[in-house]
Amino acid sequence: MRPEILFKAFAPNTNLQGIGPRIGKLLEKHVGPRIIDLIWLFPNNIVERKYYSTLNDIPNGTFGTILAHVVKHKPPRNRRQPYSITCSVENETVELVFFNARADYLKNVLPPEEMRVVSGKIEYFKGRYQITHPDYIVQKHLLKTVCGTEPVYPLTQNLSNKLVRRSIENALELLPKLPEWLDPLLLAREDWQDWSTCQRSIHAPKGIEDLSLQSKMRRRLAYDELLANQLALALIRNQQRETDGQVIKGTGEFVEKAVQCLSFNLTSNQNNIFSEIKSDLSSRNRMLRLLQGDVGSGKTIVAFLSMIYAFEAGFQSALMAPTEILARQHFDTLSPLAEKIGIKIGLLTGKDKVGHKRDILSKLSSGELNLIIGTHALFQEDIRFKKLGYAVVDEQHKFGVHQRLALSDKGIGIDILVMTATPIPRTLTMTAYGDLDVSNLVETLPGRRPVNTKAIPSTRIDEVIYAIGRAIKKGARAYWICPLIESSETNNVVTTQERFAILRSIFGDRVGCIHGRMKTPEKDKIMEEFRRGVTDILVATTVVEVGVDVPEATIIVIEHAERFGLAQLHQLRGRVGRGTADSTCLLVYRTPLGDTARARLTILRETNDGFHIAEEDLRLRGSGELLGTRQSGTPTMRVADLDAHSDLLHVAKNDADSIFAHDPHLQSGRGQALRILLYLFERDIAVQYLKSG
Repeated sequence: MRPEILFKAFAPNTNLQGIGPRIGKLLEKHVGPRIIDLIWLFPNNIVERKYYSTLNDIPNGTFGTILAHVVKHKPPRNRRQPYSITCSVENETVELVFFNARADYLKNVLPPEEMRVVSGKIEYFKGRYQITHPDYIVQKHLLKTVCGTEPVYPLTQNLSNKLVRRSIENALELLPKLPEWLDPLLLAREDWQDWSTCQRSIHAPKGIEDLSLQSKMRRRLAYDELLANQLALALIRNQQRETDGQVIKGTGEFVEKAVQCLSFNLTSNQNNIFSEIKSDLSSRNRMLRLLQGDVGSGKTIVAFLSMIYAFEAGFQSALMAPTEILARQHFDTLSPLAEKIGIKIGLLTGKDKVGHKRDILSKLSSGELNLIIGTHALFQEDIRFKKLGYAVVDEQHKFGVHQRLALSDKGIGIDILVMTATPIPRTLTMTAYGDLDVSNLVETLPGRRPVNTKAIPSTRIDEVIYAIGRAIKKGARAYWICPLIESSETNNVVTTQERFAILRSIFGDRVGCIHGRMKTPEKDKIMEEFRRGVTDILVATTVVEVGVDVPEATIIVIEHAERFGLAQLHQLRGRVGRGTADSTCLLVYRTPLGDTARARLTILRETNDGFHIAEEDLRLRGSGELLGTRQSGTPTMRVADLDAHSDLLHVAKNDADSIFAHDPHLQSGRGQALRILLYLFERDIAVQYLKSG
């Protein structure tokens, strides 16, 4: 339960003075529903509201504050015209311009022949000074309250900066004095103030440098968040390992049979990681391991061999994939090998017919099935295993800690291996998967060649189509990726439907189309036709991003490549180059290219190394976007930037380890303060594993 000291901070934003239901809904939509959400909304700029005694001193387009004498109101002749008020400043004239304003309101705040302090953006337009919709209009004696440095917040058109700033000022008034959770030596070394002071300072910047990611206030608050993250992961890791794992010690007999059935030799990297996994499985301690492997490194076969190893020890295994297409592909790839060596394997997805599902559930609970492959359906409460000992989660970035914990509830002390073909930058690994040990597969399988990558402007699209036509006449197969299924009035993008129609008109029924809105049987049919060579070109959305395996496909065209992220482009490129033939990736872009998009395409042309690409993706996009969007299962950072604050992350990791070693249940004085920190950053999932105290 959240500590009472934080109740006010987590109360609805409508508890603040001046925020009614309408404004509360707006804030909820764009900032968040609670007072704490306002506190975490940091300014991204400042406005200097300097006082100017004369208009001539003011640079055009500058924010400024003046003492104006109201001369004359000029109401509009029709609704389209603005309401204008003429004022004088030391014998110079300035027009105050208002659109859609009420005359009675303006006459009340700007009565003729009186002095008023006016602040806003002052422009020289058509030979006269004017301020359109002044930000502040106050009485003369309040001049000092308007002048100075004002924070500017990232907003939408529906929320004014004045409203948000006042709301945040009111929110800060409710902030309690929280106990200090940081080590005094660290505070002294970094010259950091307490949490509440840093919060107030960051919302009252004295200059633009105070808004820097490297300002003392921002670094202190970022460290708090990183420490909460690392401490939560340490607590979860300990809880997961407190329960003894199953001792899964196979004979190696069936593993050897499976290896002999493979058409290739395992790389030394694969053998080493398989040995690590076997060692984990054989241990009394639970295995919680992340296996990262670039496209084509052979993660799936390593995972499958470890599941065979578990079968040898008498345990069932489960392999969970994020999509039905990938689950079915794993089943189609692995079931022939399982059949050869005498292992019973099944498939379970959310769209299975009732009879099939009932049959699978019966075989799982009786132990007739040794290995199950499925989607989120494996989380369901009615799934019962006879003796589940080992779970593999594929494409881990699609799932979060909650799903890992849900799957582990299916048995006592289940060993867990999570895999991703989207290499994760080291800092993200520490924040999102710090509860796991990490293995990296960096060698590609023998025979796989680097994909030749070219960037081509969309003005040459006819050349691309002609080249595809020549290639398929020679027996090649090609993917053609588009970012959207349907067009809208707001974008100027070629969609899958439009590209499919164009290519179909040229190449006839040798062109197929697949996207996420199709029903599973239809998608399966289209993929199977492409696999068998019934179709030569497959127009698709990113539904083929992960795992889809057609070794005969040697060309991928990614249209509107500028709209995709770097790691996503690399994943899509990984759909080709899966056989022994040379493969090509054509990145078709629309000009003009922005700097970030140009950098992405340059990096892809220069390297096929997914681990290097992951680090560059973090640098280009920032941790917020990677955590919040692509890494959908991971905790979003509200304050810390993993690139800018990577040095703090390592300190936080060591700090959390030290805290956990000396006070594992946070029962000391500092420990009690750290409990508040966990709640403050909403790492509540970890608090449930603490003893009361």
